[in-house]
Amino acid sequence: MKPITEYQDYRLYMRDFYEERKKSGFTWREFSKSAGFASPSYLKLVCEGKSSLSRVGLPRVANAMDLSGYEFTYFEKMVEFGNATNDEKKKAAFTELTRIAKEQKVRVIDADTFAYYESSINSIVRELAPLMPGALPKDMAKKIKHLFTAQQVRDSLELLTKAKFLEETGENTYRQADKAITGSTEAIPLALRSMNREMTELAKEAIDKVEAKDKNISGVTMGVDAPTFARISEEIDKCRKRVIALANGCKNINQVYRLNLQLFPLTDKV
Repeated sequence: MKPITEYQDYRLYMRDFYEERKKSGFTWREFSKSAGFASPSYLKLVCEGKSSLSRVGLPRVANAMDLSGYEFTYFEKMVEFGNATNDEKKKAAFTELTRIAKEQKVRVIDADTFAYYESSINSIVRELAPLMPGALPKDMAKKIKHLFTAQQVRDSLELLTKAKFLEETGENTYRQADKAITGSTEAIPLALRSMNREMTELAKEAIDKVEAKDKNISGVTMGVDAPTFARISEEIDKCRKRVIALANGCKNINQVYRLNLQLFPLTDKV
């Protein structure tokens, strides 16, 4: 079985624990009994996502799986992360997961991707740094139309090079690595929501700060049904891919842009 620090989903960890011991005849009834639960199927329901592990049940299950020390604490934070009801609580729990793993000199899966998407500055610097060979962080900060400090740019460069999203080819000179920035864990949508909030705020600033000839901001309010919404969403996805293809074909890049595509309901269904 994989080390606990390679997990972020406590249900998956519990299921893998069960599957490992199932080879020796271990049952859900035994698992629940060893954790002190009267219901023989309770932990099975938890692993299937039909129930959640409570704060009272957490130490029982951890003890039944022989978790102690940092493993116990890590499992506790996994449960907090999985049961969190808002982004703030999820982020706090994920930060603790990352901290514990770092103390044990292991890496949390997708931690670099989470950090990248958590703030809008990282995608800006990743595009801007290769355009300004030899530039100091303060020089880059001045080029960004929105208020970011030299320290924020410096921190972003450190993250991007550490995660190999940028490669330093000379003093203060960078190029984009071929490494794709992807992630598949539950933490990534959390970070993406954070970045999208920031990017939406930057778009609001651009309404007043950027001249009309340098921006394209428009919108339409419309009434649709579910099938039409699905078709519009599909068209937006196609459009985004065509835009990416156009950008990838650009040979003389001299500026960094952001395209926000937003389609969201303004009312409840009638």
